[in-house]
Amino acid sequence: MNQRTTKRHDRLIEEGVHDTYKLKGKLPDPARCPQCDAVYRKGRWRWEAEIPEGAEARLCSACHRINDNYPAGELALSGTFVTRHKDEILQLARNLEEVERREHALNRIIAIRELPDEILITTTDVHLPRRIGKAIEQAWEGNLDIHFDKQGYFTSINWHRDE
Repeated sequence: MNQRTTKRHDRLIEEGVHDTYKLKGKLPDPARCPQCDAVYRKGRWRWEAEIPEGAEARLCSACHRINDNYPAGELALSGTFVTRHKDEILQLARNLEEVERREHALNRIIAIRELPDEILITTTDVHLPRRIGKAIEQAWEGNLDIHFDKQGYFTSINWHRDE
């Protein structure tokens, strides 16, 4: 008897990055976020001086993450240096967010929490905490640790410096 080996013709396609807040398809063009007034045009959220007439109201993924308090990135700052230079460090973080936000409407700080032994900054994207962490390291040295979970679309950055 001739045994045939059967091949499966279906394939399991694994998604490289799983971001539940990423759009599954294109939105109507133009669209406007009713919460932050970002405008969606040509496949991208951006800031525009005027909201286009007839723009459909759709919540952008940054506002969705902020509402859910579900960050894509976090930056933990710790050490005695952080306690003594908190204001300068936070000003640098806010300045970098402002620069990043002008160009990329979805890259924002969700929250800055001052905990007893650290400051925790959460963000709507994975790139902003890395940029802030790198800028802090460049300005004040210290130890920077970067962890990126590609499949979970999450980055965790730790920066530590004692005086």
